[in-house]
Amino acid sequence: MDSGNLMLQDNRNNGEILWESFKHPYDSFMPRMTLGTDGRTGGNLKLTSWTSHDDPSTGNYTAGIAPFTFPELLIWKNDVPTWRSGPWNGQVFIGLPNMDSLLFLDGFNLNSDNQGTISMSYANDSFMYHFNLDPEGIIYQKDWSTSMRTWRIGVKFPYTDCDAYGRCGRYGSCHAGENPPCKCVKGFVPKNNTEWNGGNWSNGCVRKAPLQCERQRNVSNGGGGGKADGFLKLQKMKVPISAERSEANEQVCPKVCLDNCSCTAYAYDRGIGCMLWSGDLVDMQSFLGSGIDLFIRVAHSELKTHSNLAIVIAAPVIGVALIAAVCVLLACRKFRKRPAPEKNRSAELMFKRMEALTSDNESASNQIKLKELPLFEFQVLATATDSFSLRNKLGQGGFGPVYKGKLPEGQEIAVKRLSRKSGQGLEELMNEVVVISKLQHRNLVKLLGCCIEGEERMLVYEYMPKKSLDAYLFDPLKQNILDWKTRFNIMEGICRGLLYLHRDSRLKIIHRDLKASNILLDENLNPKISDFGLARIFRANEDEANTRRVVGTYGYMSPEYAMEGFFSEKSDVFSLGVIFLEIISGRRNSSSHKEENNLNLLAYAWKLWNDGEAASLADPAVFEKCFEKEIEKCVHIGLLCVQEVANDRPNVSNVIWMLTTENMNLADPKQPAFIVRRGASEAESSDQSSQKVSVNDVSLTAVTGR
Repeated sequence: MDSGNLMLQDNRNNGEILWESFKHPYDSFMPRMTLGTDGRTGGNLKLTSWTSHDDPSTGNYTAGIAPFTFPELLIWKNDVPTWRSGPWNGQVFIGLPNMDSLLFLDGFNLNSDNQGTISMSYANDSFMYHFNLDPEGIIYQKDWSTSMRTWRIGVKFPYTDCDAYGRCGRYGSCHAGENPPCKCVKGFVPKNNTEWNGGNWSNGCVRKAPLQCERQRNVSNGGGGGKADGFLKLQKMKVPISAERSEANEQVCPKVCLDNCSCTAYAYDRGIGCMLWSGDLVDMQSFLGSGIDLFIRVAHSELKTHSNLAIVIAAPVIGVALIAAVCVLLACRKFRKRPAPEKNRSAELMFKRMEALTSDNESASNQIKLKELPLFEFQVLATATDSFSLRNKLGQGGFGPVYKGKLPEGQEIAVKRLSRKSGQGLEELMNEVVVISKLQHRNLVKLLGCCIEGEERMLVYEYMPKKSLDAYLFDPLKQNILDWKTRFNIMEGICRGLLYLHRDSRLKIIHRDLKASNILLDENLNPKISDFGLARIFRANEDEANTRRVVGTYGYMSPEYAMEGFFSEKSDVFSLGVIFLEIISGRRNSSSHKEENNLNLLAYAWKLWNDGEAASLADPAVFEKCFEKEIEKCVHIGLLCVQEVANDRPNVSNVIWMLTTENMNLADPKQPAFIVRRGASEAESSDQSSQKVSVNDVSLTAVTGR
């Protein structure tokens, strides 16, 4: 089959499938293949490694789903675990160093009936990737490079020595990149100091002081009850193996653990809920970026010891600080100066509003990171831009003007300055900071900081020397700079940036204002998506939303959004399709084609498609006969993206797949949505409607090609 599944069928019996390779997996995990366990039969479909790279006989390693209370992906060597992924929380395995990896967010699914039957699969073909368990017990992600005509290796598991199962023993935590990597968690000491100091950490750590329950059991032997135990908080952790489920909410979870003498730790994840551990804690790891908070139970004396030590150290420091503070206060009263700068108060208010905007989507720890975004002083940016001189002005948007600048250390920047006359305002600026400060991708513009001082509101970005895409596409003097290969690479880059927003980043983001002027080009003409002022953050379980405040740009808005306020991934896909057709043709969607009865770009492309002349849409400046089929395919994909019904449009991952896959049959596009400009008076009269469209209302006009 095209999927890679080898099937044996009985054609005498209505094509009954007698055997298929997907039901008997070996060392490769393919799209639409299923791994997992069967609660009725006790079976478990796993990957099995080769003995060596030259010997395909059964090797020592297997990989598959372990049917724990919270399912995990494990690798075993002769049935002994060598690596584990951490529990599945409905979106990702939370024990991976980078939980926002595309590996588990793009088309990856895990289903469980909570009775022992678990299935794991992925259905996304956009990158033509698969997974392979090699003879050394490592799972590699491999994706096909069309240009290099070879399989490239992506992520792998295990990745570091700390990923090895139980590397630091019981109550030991592994820290990749540190020497030594293993440390006993607070409240514990090495079980065998000689072995531990010699680099043998397998025996792990033991408690320094007994827990309350153990002391109470020793009362008859002269012991005492003592004070209640407490919890030590470990941040950004890979949680131990064998978590148990509790129905307690986040507030009650600590008490449930504390009331159970056998409970040694707890953690809470929004996708999983309350997790408890009994007995020894094994296979913990400290991460730098991801991970969750783990609370380990320790004796009260351990908490008291840390507290007393802190008091002993802090007391003299606090005393000196108090004396210094009194001196400063007296000096300030004597030499009173003007109040604290307005910019600090403005910044504080802005960040408080940002936290409110993100409270439904981000944890408190992530909200705090917003305050770490650099704040630039107004005078620094004024100096960098030569007092916002016209010669440094790069352009003008709905937000306000954008200026080129250079910081004292030589770094070139782009400064977006909020205009007081702008139709957008502080809310859009805050929204852009909230969204883009969380994003890192080669096809997204990077936010360097912001300025909030008095009435000034500015955003500071990395400088893109080639400015925006529309400056090249629609300028007759610059169109030749973008040859066909460059235009194709730009289309692919935009798709990869948009895929990151929709599927691969920690947040699911709908841009809502994707257009050629919001695509910036770096010095190598690589595209970067910008301007996130109108973007919307979706919750994990949210696929679409609607609004009574329709904002965006005429000609790029999908019909369901412009007319009904509904927006989703498919709304951005519509905008993407318009950009595709503009890149191919070098013409704006809003411009009409007089030779074809004033058809706009979408209608014109649809007519050429029906006439079998799709390649004629191409900009004459880039058209070459050798690229004709590729141009036709790109027109085809563009028309698939701008279909009138949202469900008919492909998602971005499928667009990438279609772009990068050769010799494939694409579905025929259906009628596009044609956005037609209306007169100014009509637009003004429509303002009384319940929706507010930023520039113009829209109507659908059916145009059928001859």
